[in-house]
Amino acid sequence: MKILKIVTHNGDFHSDDIFAIAVLSLAFEKEAQIEIVRTRDASQFASADFLVDIGGINDVEKNRFDHHQAGGAGARENGIPFASAGLVWKKYGSQVCDSLEIAKMIDEKLITHIDANDNGVNIYSPVFPNILPYTIQDLVHIFRPTWKEDLLSVDKTFLEMVTMAKKIITREIVVLTNLKEAGDLVEQAYQKAEDKRLIILSQKYPWVSLMKHPEPLFIVYQDGVNSFWRVRAVSDGTQVFKNRKNLPASWAGLKDKELAEVTGVADALFCHNKLFLAVAKSKEGALALAKIALEN
Repeated sequence: MKILKIVTHNGDFHSDDIFAIAVLSLAFEKEAQIEIVRTRDASQFASADFLVDIGGINDVEKNRFDHHQAGGAGARENGIPFASAGLVWKKYGSQVCDSLEIAKMIDEKLITHIDANDNGVNIYSPVFPNILPYTIQDLVHIFRPTWKEDLLSVDKTFLEMVTMAKKIITREIVVLTNLKEAGDLVEQAYQKAEDKRLIILSQKYPWVSLMKHPEPLFIVYQDGVNSFWRVRAVSDGTQVFKNRKNLPASWAGLKDKELAEVTGVADALFCHNKLFLAVAKSKEGALALAKIALEN
């Protein structure tokens, strides 16, 4: 088996270089042995099959992926500049995913955030002072040695982080591929629904794609864990904790006999106090709860 040599900088690692090398490993590890060299010795650069986040050159044809040179390495259509993770993903992401569409989804969900952070571009506006998202960068940085720890262990930790990044990317491919497939099935359920305010799903599919339609208010589906049936209020947006229509306020926090008495549905089990979820033992019970909610 041939050896492919990836050279990147030594010292502190970042999510940028970790994920760039994880992508290259996923793209070629079935056909080659991957050698990762962390150094700033320029004499090592010429022999590298891939030069990542160092070298001052962005030349994708020659597999040179750096963005620190004057003028950077270009930017996406949305203006967020590429870092080495994005440059590598742009060339090899669709190969890793075996899908251009899934590669684009992962770039938007994960890689763009890494690139923005590495280029010093702020993409978050806190709602509460000093309360910020816990990002992939935060996760990576907690594994860097502190001033009280052995700095010589950093290369070993770097390789461990590359392994973790590979798992994250691989898992995202599975999740987003299944999400896309579910979107097609949810759309079929929407098209078949007689009352498009209420969508009945045959399984617990991710239903976020329903938000593109204005009518759906509630979804009924079977819980895959305990076989109970759920009524779920449709959210008003993917990043908004607001229901298009709440379940009736009188149901809030009730369960079992109390909820059954209030609703008239004998097998009603639970209603969340935030009025976005109700549960019944049977499909018929869940549909009854949903129909009551629609008319209240």
